[in-house]
Amino acid sequence: MKRIDPLAHLGAALDALDARGLRRHPRAPQQPGAISFCSNDYLGLAARTRIDAPSGAGASRLVAGERTEHEALEREVASFLGVESCLAFTSGYAANVGALSALLEPDDVVISDALNHASLIDGMRLARVRPVVVPHNDAAAIERALVGSARGVRRWVVVESYYSMDADGPDLGRLRRLCDEHDAALVVDEAHAAGVLGPDGRGRCAEAGITPDVLVVTLGKSFGSQGALVGGRAVLREWLWNRARSFVFSTGLSPASAEAGRAAVARARAEPALRERALRLATRARTKLAAIEGIQPLGFGHVVPIVLGAPARALAFSKHLAAAGIDLPAIRPPTVPDGTSRLRLTLTASHTDDDVDTLVREIAAAARFT
Repeated sequence: MKRIDPLAHLGAALDALDARGLRRHPRAPQQPGAISFCSNDYLGLAARTRIDAPSGAGASRLVAGERTEHEALEREVASFLGVESCLAFTSGYAANVGALSALLEPDDVVISDALNHASLIDGMRLARVRPVVVPHNDAAAIERALVGSARGVRRWVVVESYYSMDADGPDLGRLRRLCDEHDAALVVDEAHAAGVLGPDGRGRCAEAGITPDVLVVTLGKSFGSQGALVGGRAVLREWLWNRARSFVFSTGLSPASAEAGRAAVARARAEPALRERALRLATRARTKLAAIEGIQPLGFGHVVPIVLGAPARALAFSKHLAAAGIDLPAIRPPTVPDGTSRLRLTLTASHTDDDVDTLVREIAAAARFT
């Protein structure tokens, strides 16, 4: 009997992605001399942090025991964020999936922003909750959902502080008040904000003067390393230590990554000029891009999105920029909604005024021909 290939359908499915301009391919290494505007290394610390620490943790931290690098990282980040304690995970995805699946119960009322990251959505799925998905940054819709929810059940509001595909964010002060009024817990992912936005780069929660019940920060963006931390009260850390499956059943964060992250957080706290430079360059880019016909940069902060519409148009812009020595890939569905393919410019402390001016000039040229 001829064996049926269980993966035979994948070729046709990939062809269908091709036809829609949505198939991804591995990208070639960045060419020498190319200017990258796609990195999340906002403070430019990834290439400038040198450490001496073991490459591997050896086992789950529940098995192999604590390492000084993990403890030092968690103390540094807890101090930076102004929370009681933190727990380090191997990635931002692992942190969000692990925290939400450990905290949520199927009968909980979970109110989720429509543009929340896939890791937050997958954490809810693993917890088997059916979230109330509200329009993006719509505090009034969150309030209606809280008012209309059943009494006697746990309620949660889950948001990001800074949505990097749109460079915007919610009114966190209002959300904290709503959660307090309705006995709901507030979960905030500060992945793209911490290190750059807010007082001393402590994020938009600090800027709003609030403390969420669950606060997530990553090391793989502003802090130039890898991993993430969930911060909050000591009881939260202890619960996640015991019940977050992505923590319990995974080899611990590399001690080298932990020490690199700790050193980068300390450096970011000591060198405010890094975040100030990234924000100044972003303002320069926004101002100049807004003067180009047909180009409307979105949002605020160090990320500058430009919505172009169809995937083919975004790919054409990206191809033009690559030919000019600029690394800026097109962002397409499912990362962003259909019809909103875009360029997502990230400004970092490593860029110069000339880099920004070169980018603006080439985007203007692409706009004339695509």
